[in-house]
Amino acid sequence: MRRTATGMLLVMAAIFVASSHYLHVHPAVGFVRAFAEAAMVGGLADWFAVTALFRRPLGLPIPHTAIIPENKDRIADTMAQFLRDNFLTPTVVARRMQEMNLARAVGDYLATPPDSASGGSRIRAGAAELLAEFLESLDPERLGTQVRGGLKAMAERVEVAPLLGQMLDAAIADRRHLPLIDAAIRWTGITLEANEDMVRQIIHERANAIVRWTGLDERLANSVIDGLYKLLAEVLVDPAHPLRTKLDEGLVSLASDLRQDEKLRAKVEQAKRDLLDNPAVADWWLGVWERLRASLIAAARDGNGAMSGQLGQSIAELGATLQQDTRLQAQINRFARRTAVGIATRYGGQIVQLVSETVRRWDARTVTDRIEGAVGRDLQFIRMNGTLVGGLVGVTIHALDMLL
Repeated sequence: MRRTATGMLLVMAAIFVASSHYLHVHPAVGFVRAFAEAAMVGGLADWFAVTALFRRPLGLPIPHTAIIPENKDRIADTMAQFLRDNFLTPTVVARRMQEMNLARAVGDYLATPPDSASGGSRIRAGAAELLAEFLESLDPERLGTQVRGGLKAMAERVEVAPLLGQMLDAAIADRRHLPLIDAAIRWTGITLEANEDMVRQIIHERANAIVRWTGLDERLANSVIDGLYKLLAEVLVDPAHPLRTKLDEGLVSLASDLRQDEKLRAKVEQAKRDLLDNPAVADWWLGVWERLRASLIAAARDGNGAMSGQLGQSIAELGATLQQDTRLQAQINRFARRTAVGIATRYGGQIVQLVSETVRRWDARTVTDRIEGAVGRDLQFIRMNGTLVGGLVGVTIHALDMLL
């Protein structure tokens, strides 16, 4: 556009020179000459005005030219003050935020159907990809070690014995320990069946020579094993069996000791520390973390996977809630408004100062180029309009001169 505006000015100059030699040919040539002459004056005037804003015309030290470079610091302060007065004043921020339903706007965006080309689907895909890239960027061993250390520190601060006592008390009160007792009885029976030969061998070794010689040790072993099977069966089918009562009483006593017996609590804590310090536990945790990390990455990268679907569904549900729940909207909008006002109150001055100091640090050429680039084509249209308006004024004056 700059070349076009300059070209128009040169064309007007050429027309002015040519028409000056042919004034005697026809009276209309005078109008052409008047138009070109006034257009040159208008174009030169607007060129000077536009150029004087940003630099010195032809490099001449003409007063009141290069206005923007010469007043760079004042412009910086003015811009900063404008920003403060119109955008960063707490009252202005509160008023503008009051007119906005930010929560509803976010809800409309998040509730966009997942199969559309925007909204929830983009957020879902972006969040899943971001999660996958984040997990891949982590050092598995280092992070696993850090998480393991954090869990270990948390576990060391928690006293396990009272918690176990409370859990056992609650289980007994709700009769939730009975399936565990039944499972323990069945496990005992299965273990006894798998080790019958060992039991017989122990009885045989403990019996004296006379009992072994008479063969009574075998009958004694059979009686012991049969008696144990019968006892386990009775305990399993009879809820009121005395052995069950003893087990209940023992569990109640254990729960009380876990909460009140200092020696037992100390033993439990020592066992906990030994378990946490065991290298096998550390290796197990690292393996669990790596499998968990790999599965999360695979789920996030799978566009049709469960994680992606759940994430998209959760986002859509959140958007629908924000759309419909006016009380939630009011709470979120109030929080956003208070946050924005707080930022303007606490940091408004610093933001304004940052703008002012940044512009002040720019050199004159940088300021000139950026402002001129922001205004752009309109500056050259001013020159072109000045050329045309000047020409029309010249024609008008020439016509009035001939009439008078």
